[in-house]
Amino acid sequence: MRLIAENLSARRGEDLIFQGVSFALSRGESLVLTGKNGSGKSTLLRVVAGLLRPESGTVIWQADTADKGMRAAEACHYLGHRNAMKTELSVHENLTFWQQFFGHSPQGESLSVDEAADAVGLGDITHLPFGYLSAGQQRRMAFAKLLVSFRPVWILDEPTAALDVSAERVFTGLIESHLRNGGILIGATHQPLGLENAQELKMAGFTGIAEEVW
Repeated sequence: MRLIAENLSARRGEDLIFQGVSFALSRGESLVLTGKNGSGKSTLLRVVAGLLRPESGTVIWQADTADKGMRAAEACHYLGHRNAMKTELSVHENLTFWQQFFGHSPQGESLSVDEAADAVGLGDITHLPFGYLSAGQQRRMAFAKLLVSFRPVWILDEPTAALDVSAERVFTGLIESHLRNGGILIGATHQPLGLENAQELKMAGFTGIAEEVW
């Protein structure tokens, strides 16, 4: 099981954000993107997740259980800056929607909605409208989306935003469990995620292109 990026480049308008980015991740491996704001971290994550078309290059998913021609994006869960939950629906209704929308992958086991809420430490408030939750609680419930429908690759953009220290520990524990079970992680963050043996890719944005860093 491998996620491979080959010679990726991407534009914002007429400008190249990055070019020549390549990496390969196998079971249990993680990659952390670092760099200042505007350096292309979020853009690269969205390209890998299949949400943006690259200017050049390819993203490839290799797995024994993958269907022939399966796009890499189909193996990925993406958690961006927005939580992608309806504020007027209950937490349970939101998580149920995402569970049904994504379906179940034969490559691993998913948690029930109640189990996922328990895993992020908020199992007793799933009956509340999502909009009633604090910013930190909303972020934790957004993370629970990754648990209700298994995908081997987690793509996380500033995942610890709005989390307190105790919630960060819960979050790190869930990531470590995902990696121990053979999952793959790509994350962009300004704060350490506490992951051992994580690879690092420093994004330089326009400056990196001008200086031929890539």
